[in-house]
Amino acid sequence: MNALPVAAIVFLAILVQAISGSGLALVAMPLLIGLLAPLEAATLVSLMSITTQSIMIMRYYRALTFQGLGRLIVGALIGIPIGIIALSQLNERLILTLLGVILVGYSLYSLFAPKIPQVKNPNWGYAFGFASGLLHGAYNTGGPPYAIYCTTQKWSPPQFKCNMQVLLMVNSASVVIAHLVAGHVTPVVLQNYLIALPMILLATMTGFFLDRYINEQAFKRIVLIVLLVIGVKMLIP
Repeated sequence: MNALPVAAIVFLAILVQAISGSGLALVAMPLLIGLLAPLEAATLVSLMSITTQSIMIMRYYRALTFQGLGRLIVGALIGIPIGIIALSQLNERLILTLLGVILVGYSLYSLFAPKIPQVKNPNWGYAFGFASGLLHGAYNTGGPPYAIYCTTQKWSPPQFKCNMQVLLMVNSASVVIAHLVAGHVTPVVLQNYLIALPMILLATMTGFFLDRYINEQAFKRIVLIVLLVIGVKMLIP
C-alpha cells in the first residue's frame, strides 16, 4: 500500500539532494514518518543517503578537498552513537516535535540569515561535527551544521557539493553500521529500500540533467519554504 507514496517521497528527496547538494533527510524524514515507524524511517533514510552520496561523489570527485574535514568527522563520530541511543529512547510525539524544530530553525536561518563570517579557528570543526553526528544519529538530519560550517569556508559550488557528500557519507556509513548491529534493518526496511533504489537512480540522473538549467538559488528557496511548512505542521499536535 505504501509503495507509491514511498517512491514519490524518495524521488523528491533525492532530486533535492542532487540539485542542491543537501536536504535529502530534511525532505524524506518528516514525510516517511507519516508512513513508517520513526526507527524504520530513520534506517531507510540512512540506506538511501549512503547510496545517493556515493553517486554524487563519483560525479564531483575532482572538486574534493580534504582540508578541514578531519575535525568535522571526528566530532560526528562522537555524536552519532549518542543520537542513535536517543532515537530508541524517545517517544514518537517528541521525535516529531524535535524534527519540526530542526526544520523550522534551519529553514528560517537559511532564508533570512545574513552572510556569516568565515570560521577561521579549525577547532570549531569538532563542535559542528558533533552537532551533525548527534542529529544524523537520531534523525539522519546532520546536514544543517555541516552546511553552515561549509558555507563559512567560501568553497566553490562543486567543492561544497562534493565535500558535503563526503562528510554526510561518513555519517551515513556509521549510522548504517549501527542500525545493522542493533537489528534495525528489518524486512520492512529492506522492502522499502528496494522500492527506493530505482527512484534514487532516476532522481539523481534527473537532478544532474536539470542542474544545468535550473536557477539553483531560486530552487533552494522553494525547497526551504516547503520544509518550513512541513516543520510547522509537525509542531502542531
